[in-house]
Amino acid sequence: MTDQRMRITGSFLVLGRAGMDLYATPAGERIEDARGYVAHLGGSAANIAATLSRLGAQTALLSRVSDDAVGRFVLAELDRYGIDRRRVGQSAGGVRTSLAVVETRLEDCQSVIYRNQAADFCLSEGDVAGVDFSTFGTLVVTGTAFADPVSRKASFLALQRAREANLTTVMDVDYRPYSWGSNQEAQSVCLEAAGACDIVVGNDVEFGLLAGASEMGLGLARNLASDGRRVAVYKMGEKGAVTVGLGTEFSTGIYRTNALKPTGAGDAFLGGFLFGLSKDTSLRDAVLRGSAAAAIVVSRVGCAPASPSLAELEAFLAQQNAPN
Repeated sequence: MTDQRMRITGSFLVLGRAGMDLYATPAGERIEDARGYVAHLGGSAANIAATLSRLGAQTALLSRVSDDAVGRFVLAELDRYGIDRRRVGQSAGGVRTSLAVVETRLEDCQSVIYRNQAADFCLSEGDVAGVDFSTFGTLVVTGTAFADPVSRKASFLALQRAREANLTTVMDVDYRPYSWGSNQEAQSVCLEAAGACDIVVGNDVEFGLLAGASEMGLGLARNLASDGRRVAVYKMGEKGAVTVGLGTEFSTGIYRTNALKPTGAGDAFLGGFLFGLSKDTSLRDAVLRGSAAAAIVVSRVGCAPASPSLAELEAFLAQQNAPN
C-alpha cells in the first residue's frame, strides 16, 4: 500500500549552511567566458528553507554567516524569502560565508565552491542551547553541518534537543566530499546522525557512502526504515526514487521538464516532500510533490529563486500525469 501517511507538524527549523550563489549570465554562459553574474541566496539549508517558505510553511534557519557585506546580503535574502533568521548569528575573525560560482547549463555544468573557514561551521552548542525547540514541529539537519567538529557537536545537540521536545527529525545526507577529511569519517558521522532521525533523504551515492559500498545503499535505506516508524527516500536521479517506511515500499519516476541545469533539485525535492507531509498527504503524494518541485527548479535559473509558490506547484501537478 502506498497511501500511508506520516504527518509532520510545522513549523520547520532548518539547520545548515546559507550562502551566496553567483550565476554566470546569460544562461548557458560558461564561468570562464562570463562577464556578468547575478547573485542569489544559496546553500543547501537555505534552499530547503526557501522552498518551504515559498510554499507557505513557517520556516526558520539555524546557522551562522560572516560579519561582512556577503553575510549581510544573505541575511537580507532570508528576509526577502520570509525565512525567520533570528537564529542566524554573525561571526567575525576572518571566517567567510560560503560562495558558489555556478553556471546555468545542462551539460558539463560547472560549480566552483568556496568554503575556506566557512562561517556556518562556527555554529556552536551555545547557539543551539539558546533555541526554544518547543516552538517548532520539525527539525531538518543537513549532512554538511556534521563535517566540522564545532558544528558537528551543535548539530548532534540540536537532534537531542529536538527529540526531547518531540519534534520530527529529518536528515538530508547532503554529502559534499570537499568538506570532509575522509569518506570513512563522513560515513561514521552521517550514519550516526541518520540513525537519530525519523526521515532520511539522500541519493544513491549518499546512501552508498553510509553503507560503505554503492551496491549496499538501498539495503541500508531499507534497514533504516525497518522499524516501521521511520522513512527513507533513496533517490536515483533520472531513475526516480524508492521510498521505504511505514510498512511499505514503492518506486516513483520523475516529472519531465525542459531543464536548464541540474543544480537545486535535491533541495527543492526535500522542501516539497516535507511540505506535502505537513499537509497530511499520503507518503506517495508527498514524494510526487517533492519531485514536481525539483522539476520546476531545474527548469529555472538559480536554486532558491527558482522555488515554486504553492499555486505554481499545484498548477504543475494538475497539468502532469504522475510518473510511474
